[in-house]
Amino acid sequence: KDPETMQGIHAGAYDPRMPAGIMMPPAGGFSAGAACRSAAVVEPKTSTQSPIVTGTGVVGIKFDGGVMLAADTLGSYGSLARYLSVPRLKPFGKNTVVGGSGDLSDFQRVSALVDELIRYDDANDDGCHLSPSDIHSYLGRVMYNRRNRFDPLWNELVVAGYKDGESFLGFVDLIGTMYKDDVVATGFASYIATPLLRKAGTNLSKEAAKKALEDCLRVLFYRNTKASTRIQVATITEAGIDISEPYHLSTYWGYKAFEHTEYHGHKK
Repeated sequence: KDPETMQGIHAGAYDPRMPAGIMMPPAGGFSAGAACRSAAVVEPKTSTQSPIVTGTGVVGIKFDGGVMLAADTLGSYGSLARYLSVPRLKPFGKNTVVGGSGDLSDFQRVSALVDELIRYDDANDDGCHLSPSDIHSYLGRVMYNRRNRFDPLWNELVVAGYKDGESFLGFVDLIGTMYKDDVVATGFASYIATPLLRKAGTNLSKEAAKKALEDCLRVLFYRNTKASTRIQVATITEAGIDISEPYHLSTYWGYKAFEHTEYHGHKK
């Protein structure tokens, strides 16, 4: 036989004298790993279709001299109250707090992006720092970009801050919708808490604003199976950021409407 032909066969080349598609093994034998990789089916790219571990509503309100956010610390795995101590109020810099509802892993991704932005801003060391409005605009572009890639970050975000004597309170959702307002609520709280916040108004003291937020989260706990009484409150003023340690809200279940009967409140 031709020596060059035999050398090609042993090197793993196709032998024209053999049926099509049959390959002679190389001199060292086939690699099992290579064979598995060649046989692997390449799956199409997939994106998150629905959140897994989630947090419920975040509420925010402006008051006389600052702005305040509140949220509970529950991370729900579906309908299971799985993680009881997940903070969802994240400080950035010296004057901004971002609260997030929705998928908690996506909120971690959002937090990492803003942390990177803050580090880059600090590294410039030019005496200028990102304002709450800057971070709000940045998050709006991030969410809109991910929406255009059909791979959204499944969050609704509240951006609160205080700079140059002005309070800032803004909202961003998973498709990049952005707005600013005196009161903001996300998730199910946007239906339940928004009327209560508007009724309270913004000409409030710090104590009155905190009470309004606590009342909103208390009502949310009564009506939302994925809410918790363990909450945190973030206060942003000219003095800086103050995020409270988690504490429990008081509740009252003696209301007549809460009494359960066989016919759901109707007499037999």
